[in-house]
Amino acid sequence: MSTGNMNLTLKIWRQKNTKAKGNLVDYKLSGISPDMSFLEMFDVLNEDLISKGDEPVVFDHDCREGICGACSMFIDGRPHGPKDGITTCQLHMRSFKDGDTIVVEPWRAKAFPVIKDLTVDRSAFDRVIAAGGFISVNTGNAQDANNLPIPKVQADSAFEAAACIGCGACVATCKNASAMLFVSAKISQLAQLPQGQPERYRRVQSMVAQMDAEGFGNCTNTGACEAECPKGISLENIARMNRDFYSAKFVSEEDI
Repeated sequence: MSTGNMNLTLKIWRQKNTKAKGNLVDYKLSGISPDMSFLEMFDVLNEDLISKGDEPVVFDHDCREGICGACSMFIDGRPHGPKDGITTCQLHMRSFKDGDTIVVEPWRAKAFPVIKDLTVDRSAFDRVIAAGGFISVNTGNAQDANNLPIPKVQADSAFEAAACIGCGACVATCKNASAMLFVSAKISQLAQLPQGQPERYRRVQSMVAQMDAEGFGNCTNTGACEAECPKGISLENIARMNRDFYSAKFVSEEDI
């Protein structure tokens, strides 16, 4: 951990487009404050590149508060970097030392093709959600919350699943590039609530089918996804999804 300004060497993946061959390019940075976030450090790098007439490094970002899931960098062999329970934008440079060499790469997965540099196409997640990650309700005023009493333990579990921000770190760290932690979280947040029951079994079948169609790998219970998830999504969600998936073969929605 550093307290003074740092000099760093960055090895950053540069790739012009999906079809182009990429490679790691070295960049030297000096005077980096330990209080900067990792993305602020990238802003400094890009300002320097632009001032020299060079092309800046393309990377995803939005809220920079650990909420949106847009930032997606594989830093020194770990998604979102060396700290647990945070996203790239929440990683600060005090987590590194003066003189460090930091390797930064994009998410690596067949279903996440590189668009440019560190930006990948994660629209596969959107298509999985579109396949069933919703409930069908009548429009109009919402019911009073007291009309749908839900046990606190159940509500808390659904909330924990809903904390998934869809960043894709689970896919990036999985040796099989599996999306089962993401998909199971989106299924679990609805499966545990009354509003999600009418389409529960149709939902799990549709979302798993779309996940497979997108080219994600299967789960082999390594647990790397839970370990690297910035929101701590539990493997219990995968077990719940598997139970629902097999139950769907024997239960019709009319039986609910």
